[in-house]
Amino acid sequence: MKQQYHQLIIAILMAILATGHSYAQVTDGEKQIRGITLSGENGWKTVNNISIALSQVSLTNWAAGGQNSLAINGRFNGLYGYQKDRFLWDNQVDVGYGLLKQGKYDWQKTDDRIELLSKAGYKITNALSAAALATFKTQFAPGYHSPDAETRISDFLSPGYLLGAVGLDYKKVEWFSLFVSPLTAKMTFVMDDSLAAAGSFGAAEGKKFRAELGGYIRAAFKHDLMTNVSLATNLDFFSNYLKDPHRIDVNWEALILMKINKFLTASINTHLLYDYDIKIGKDTTGDGELDDFRPRVQFKELVGIGLTFTIPTK
Repeated sequence: MKQQYHQLIIAILMAILATGHSYAQVTDGEKQIRGITLSGENGWKTVNNISIALSQVSLTNWAAGGQNSLAINGRFNGLYGYQKDRFLWDNQVDVGYGLLKQGKYDWQKTDDRIELLSKAGYKITNALSAAALATFKTQFAPGYHSPDAETRISDFLSPGYLLGAVGLDYKKVEWFSLFVSPLTAKMTFVMDDSLAAAGSFGAAEGKKFRAELGGYIRAAFKHDLMTNVSLATNLDFFSNYLKDPHRIDVNWEALILMKINKFLTASINTHLLYDYDIKIGKDTTGDGELDDFRPRVQFKELVGIGLTFTIPTK
């Protein structure tokens, strides 16, 4: 129960954060996070985008059946770019959290992310830069297989991913960039004792850390598809030189934003992940126990309508 309160507090804080920023400057659709350009002029440019969505189902003597439910989702995305002549430095913060209360079950999270990205580069030509990139990913709270499960399958810094890469960054137009690194270090953290003991997320049993050396490619696209409809997507590939380099880990995220009016937006957020180091169990015998553990395609989809506030500053 204490853990459920912890998750609920996180969701409430996300809501308060969104409400507090609503009194700041709000821009029109052209200045949404999808279309912001952080390069082109010397100095700093920053954009903070906050969205919150609520949904509820309440049933009383409903003959067709069903369950009462309440869902809350919050997301913060910040872009912070600096340019000085040929030197470029782009940073991004992406934080999201969502909870669902359905029927008799306690609160269960539906989204949980902490993602940080920093990329520094020096222009060789107008389109090509020598660059270094670092990313960090983890989550806020424990995760479980189902609402009534007691065994954690993930937690804060379990896993945590830190990636550092050096290579070339190609960006001829503002809406597309391609980063290619032949030298990339990827570190996986599993700080929870029980998860580390089980050898979760590719770490050896009893170990809380795993290091990999490989190649990395990241493609980013961010553009308006039509009036008031935009697409932002990132596609990452990683190959571990030290073990089975032919096995390519894939991470693909996409966000479609549809502007309804100045404040309301509808969104579709998808995340596809395939990691050879993450073994996912499946009950093949029907006895309720997970017995077949292997890498599998992971997919998450979030569809919502809510409030979005964008606060750009120089």
